[in-house]
Order: sequence, then structure tokens, then C-alpha cells
Amino acid sequence: MPAPQPTQVMGFELPTGTDPHSVRKRIEAMEILLERSFRIPGVNFPVGLDSLVGLVPVLGDIVTTAMGAYIIWEARNLDMPKWKLWRMAGNVGFDALLGAVPLVGDAADFLFRSNTRNLKIVKKHLDKHHPATRIIEQ
Repeated sequence: MPAPQPTQVMGFELPTGTDPHSVRKRIEAMEILLERSFRIPGVNFPVGLDSLVGLVPVLGDIVTTAMGAYIIWEARNLDMPKWKLWRMAGNVGFDALLGAVPLVGDAADFLFRSNTRNLKIVKKHLDKHHPATRIIEQ
């Protein structure tokens, strides 16, 4: 059976396989989308959908929490230890609790980046247990 071909979505190459390399690419793409899709002009500060959609009361926090949960689901597919998954869930849960507080939560979304923290946990796990997926970053 031939290997599945990657698809192009919004300039990202998203492989559809279940191998660790494909999962890593999908998690990295989701983190970029949620945390640093574009930069605020003038201050050059990266923001993503997590900060912007979080401005919508209630519904925005539900959507961004679900998108953060997707990263945890992908990490579960990597057979990561349960304690790492719980730590990642704690990051997303804390971000959701912060987002529930009006105004303060919106400001906290710019500073507390749960998806970036979760990406670091996944990368550390992959670098140790699946070194072939390692990417040299510039």
C-alpha cells in the first residue's frame, strides 16, 4: 500500500500518516496557527487564533480549548506517558480558566501560551524516543 501523500493547508504541509514524523508536523502546524499565525504591526509581537478567538466571550474559549485538546489527542497517539498528557491537559485547562475571567483572561492569552508549552513537551518526548523526527531549527 503506498504511503499517504501530504496535503497543503494554508501553506503548511500536513502529512496524514500516523507515524511520529507526521504527528509532529501536525502538532507544529496547530501550534503556529494557535499561537503565532501573524505579528501585531508596530510591536512585532506574534499572536494567533488562541488570542483572537479568545476575545469572543464563552464560545471563543470553548473553541480554543478544543483546539488545544487536539494537540493532546495527537500526543496520546504517540504513546506518551500519562503524566505528560496530564501536564499538557493542565496547561490547556489553566489557559481555559484564565480565559474565563473577563479582560484579565484576554490579556493572559497573549502571555500564557499553553500550546507552545505543550509543543515543547511533545518535541522533548519525540527527540528522546523517536530521534529520526528531530528537525534542526534555525
